[in-house]
Amino acid sequence: MAVASLLTLIDDIASVLDDVATLTKVAAHKTTGVLGDDLALNAEQVSGVRAERELPVVWAVAKGSLRNKLILVPAALLISAAAPWAVTPLLMLGGAYLCFEGFEKLAHRFLPHAQDDEDRKQLSRALRDPATDLVAYERDKIKGAIRTDFILSAEIIVITLGTVAESEFLTRVMVLALIALVMTAGVYGLVAGIVKLDDAGLHLSTRANPGLRAVGRGLLAFAPWMMKTLSVVGTAAMFMVGGGILTHGVGVLHHFVEGAGEAVNTWPGVGAVFGALLPTLLNAIAGIVAGGLVLLLVSGLKRLRPGRGAH
Repeated sequence: MAVASLLTLIDDIASVLDDVATLTKVAAHKTTGVLGDDLALNAEQVSGVRAERELPVVWAVAKGSLRNKLILVPAALLISAAAPWAVTPLLMLGGAYLCFEGFEKLAHRFLPHAQDDEDRKQLSRALRDPATDLVAYERDKIKGAIRTDFILSAEIIVITLGTVAESEFLTRVMVLALIALVMTAGVYGLVAGIVKLDDAGLHLSTRANPGLRAVGRGLLAFAPWMMKTLSVVGTAAMFMVGGGILTHGVGVLHHFVEGAGEAVNTWPGVGAVFGALLPTLLNAIAGIVAGGLVLLLVSGLKRLRPGRGAH
């Protein structure tokens, strides 16, 4: 009897772990848009810090990210237990925010603001000024990065919560905790590698060995290209993931996207390829449209805000 009970317990544990592994994989896939943006933003946040202080700053932000998730994960579990009806609206808000953030990045890329140029000039002047308090500057960078991380972490937790909303409570706890730990370690481990890539290239480029010098020059050329690629891929993924969340939450759009993919899939020859790509493309288009609409709404509200004319 005791052996049978033990085997049943082991089977239950294995079943839970299998569910956790499957749902964690699904949640990680759905949060790729936020992950790419998180990488690019956090790598940018460390820019301007002295080379020997880059890793301590990344570590400080990583600890702040863990504190953020210690707040967000229990809050998400409380919502799923006390108000499960709120999961879908929160998921939709997270998707809309992803689209808004992506569209805002596009707007800043193609419609640069004079204020952005002035901010960059002020930063450059401050870093050249010996009187600049670099400790205070570094502290401000860390605080800003942790604030940014809180928003991005909230998006990751909300998307994960939507994935495990119908699961058992223990499974929700384990998946949310695992995603929080894996994402934090993955993002800030990669950020640490990215910010030191140019230093590694500079070190190798001064070596006596011609092969090592060539590798160093290659790393120096690759580092800025990788940052730009991360930013582009992260922005595209934000539209695809955010648009996918929104279309999935609106029945008419969800059926249209699925129906379009199935219809194209029947085409001879290339139907299977285009049928698989079309839903992703339609989700991205929906994300771009939604992001533009939210940006217009936010811009309109800012113009109506009292005292705006004084700024």
